[in-house]
Amino acid sequence: MTFTQCSSKRQDRIYLGFASAPVLGTTYLNFCVSTPACFSILQAYRLPSSAGHGDVMPVRVLSEGAGPGAEVPKHLTRIPISLISTSTDCSNNTVKGKVVSKCPPVSPASQNFILKTVIQEDDSPQNAASQNPSINVFLFGALAWDFNQTVNQGDLVVVTGFTVGKSPTFNKDKLHPCNLQLKGDDACVYVSHLPPPPPDPRALRTSKRRSALSASAEVSRSAKAPKPAYVKLSDLPIGPVVNVYGVVVFFKQPYKSRGDDFHSYFKITDQSNETIKCTIFCKKLEDHPKIFQNGDIVRMHRVKLQQRNDSTWLVKSPGFSALTFDGGQGRDIEPRTSSLSFHFDQEDRRIVEELRSWSASQSILPPVPTVRLSDVQPKAYFDLTCQLLAKAPMDSRCTVLRVWDGTKCPHNLQKVIVDPYAMEGPSSFSKKKESLIANILVYDNHAVFSTQLKPGDFLRIYNLRVIPGTAKVQDLTSSQSEEEVQQLAFHLHGGTTYGRGIRVLPENSPDVQELKRVMETLPDDEEEELNDSDLLEIWSTPPESLDAEAVEYSTERSCSHDVQPVTLSEVKRSHPGRVHHVRVQLRSYEPSRLHQALKLYCSKCRSMQDVPDDEEVAGLFSEASKDSGPCSPPPWALSGQVRVPADSPGSPDRSLSVHLSTQLMSEDKTKELIFLMGSTLEETCRLSAGYHNIVPVRSSGGDMALLDLSAPFLFRGRKRYYGCKQCSEAAVREPSCADGLELIDEKIVAEALGVQLLQFVLLMKLELQDATDTLDAFLWRDAESFFGVKAEEAAANQEAQNIIRQTMEFLCPAGGSTGERPWMDLCLTAYGAEDDGGQNQTCYQICHSTITRPSSTRPNANPA
Repeated sequence: MTFTQCSSKRQDRIYLGFASAPVLGTTYLNFCVSTPACFSILQAYRLPSSAGHGDVMPVRVLSEGAGPGAEVPKHLTRIPISLISTSTDCSNNTVKGKVVSKCPPVSPASQNFILKTVIQEDDSPQNAASQNPSINVFLFGALAWDFNQTVNQGDLVVVTGFTVGKSPTFNKDKLHPCNLQLKGDDACVYVSHLPPPPPDPRALRTSKRRSALSASAEVSRSAKAPKPAYVKLSDLPIGPVVNVYGVVVFFKQPYKSRGDDFHSYFKITDQSNETIKCTIFCKKLEDHPKIFQNGDIVRMHRVKLQQRNDSTWLVKSPGFSALTFDGGQGRDIEPRTSSLSFHFDQEDRRIVEELRSWSASQSILPPVPTVRLSDVQPKAYFDLTCQLLAKAPMDSRCTVLRVWDGTKCPHNLQKVIVDPYAMEGPSSFSKKKESLIANILVYDNHAVFSTQLKPGDFLRIYNLRVIPGTAKVQDLTSSQSEEEVQQLAFHLHGGTTYGRGIRVLPENSPDVQELKRVMETLPDDEEEELNDSDLLEIWSTPPESLDAEAVEYSTERSCSHDVQPVTLSEVKRSHPGRVHHVRVQLRSYEPSRLHQALKLYCSKCRSMQDVPDDEEVAGLFSEASKDSGPCSPPPWALSGQVRVPADSPGSPDRSLSVHLSTQLMSEDKTKELIFLMGSTLEETCRLSAGYHNIVPVRSSGGDMALLDLSAPFLFRGRKRYYGCKQCSEAAVREPSCADGLELIDEKIVAEALGVQLLQFVLLMKLELQDATDTLDAFLWRDAESFFGVKAEEAAANQEAQNIIRQTMEFLCPAGGSTGERPWMDLCLTAYGAEDDGGQNQTCYQICHSTITRPSSTRPNANPA
């Protein structure tokens, strides 16, 4: 029989940035504002060769004579079609039925195949009016394509990983009022083909009268393709292409070679006790055998034995494919596939079972695949199965992974100090959970690989080293002495020696299931009082206050458009230039670190840029302070000195040069505006508490000049203001102070200095969903009205930042199910744009929509 599986991770990516500016981040879109009305989006798809679309999902064809439930994972539960409703919990459930109708796939403007089929419960009464035994099923992407190629009318299917939506054709076709929709990585179809009809006796009598030659030709044409033959490892010839099975006794995870390929190296053996080395080069990582541990069983098609330097190696030939199986006895025979289609029948199952039994008798499979944190010993090397909670880069060649496996290490573990702004994932946990977390430092090639990891991934880390050490801590019995405490550190050194590496394990891995069972036995975290470090995870300014009260939110549209609400699938089918009202949930959003949503926008050249971080700005101030040459102040300025208190006891105070406007001096407004020279960023921030406006300056050719406009040109309290390099004609000039002018603001200063003032804006990408589809929409021009917070306030005011954070946590709670997320009534505008290649596409933006909250949560109007 034929067992076909099509699988690939979704490869849809969108990039956001400026045509003339560096990319804003790896998770952003390439964003170019050519007009005030729209963005230009470049959407890149990685399309599979078979279907030409970005989603490749599994269609599994089961063995002849086996029902469609025979090889369905045992943890899945079948639900009758008659009990399906929009409130049905779709997780871990299946629906079984016979295909009674199948329409051809269509490809709408969204460039994604859609196929409609109708399935009917074959073991229920054929009474659609009373039992609703039939239901519409919609398949999307390459799953639709593969279903069309594989499944025939009359076949029995089991579908899983579906979502339930309302059927718009219920009144017309009188089928079930709901439909099933299959898309995404979890969607899967198991199919059992309809057996062929028995031969017609008249045809048999006719065939007997044929001539021997004709009969021979007929048999030749109808003969089945020969099954693959497998060669024992001891019988491998050098040169010819063969197929082999083997048990893994050593392996390295695939790693990038010096060329364009990934390289994996492993050794296999079989009942012949011959051990063969295998070296595989493939351009795609997913084409390599998915080996998790010694004892795994590998099946390779189209390999050949080559002799190199008195040693023999198995290498791949054109058409190479590989399957990998768990080598543990009694475990499900679930292929880990590196091929889009493959054969697997009862003979293959027999070979796998025989290799499992033989391997167990040879003690090839390790008795304990991995070591738990509770069993770790100093100076050991071990493999760890764990879940990634958070990660952060330490430097260019080292990354820290914060992991746990539900057990507690009996030894003190190394504490790693990490900048909370650099942490991807939570920067702090409850005390109880923190005691179960280990910090793992990974280096070089593993640090590069870790950029692909996401918090929540389940990992197996191979050849992890335990390094004992000591740390000095304050002796609680004496304020003058320190004591040394023994502790352990976990390091994954660079390279692949001894199989060092990291592997992401699939959710259905038995080891992951066991890990989850251990974690589920742990009691829930008790609520703990928040501290300042909890809030540093999101924003770069220190917290001023904590708001622990629950806040109720709702959404409303503020537009006057007279349009009826539509579904997202209808929005996608519409043309640009229209306004839509939708009722949706928030599935995800970018950026995940909300302080990165703050941008600087120039209304003149339509450019946008990231807000520089303090490290970059401090470097610009440091460079400017090094130029301490003589400086002649302009004729309108008076020069003086300002004393800056030392930042630590015992250090001397610093005196800095300042220049003031003679006009402001005559009006006794000495604190209204100063030009400060030679200061550091920290000193400027300290002085900004005592002066209304501070303009940092430097010496340039003996004259006073502004700093590089990558740094703020103006400090007003806690607020900083930036200028556009492209549109500014910066020079130090005296601001015009008209009679009766009580306040000098940023606009007056910018105009006097010839600086094009940059505007703080909020830019986010929201992934919206309803029962019919998902859609990416941008929140930009109306972001301030959406949150009820000015972007300028969010750049300096912790209360404003907390409002945005609380709003996003309400709309998309971390770890919450879809059912826990609120529904939003939004207004969307659809507009056309061209990518860099000149291709037209449709983009969407959220507008005229507001999050409402109690007035007590509004930020102060003047936080400075």
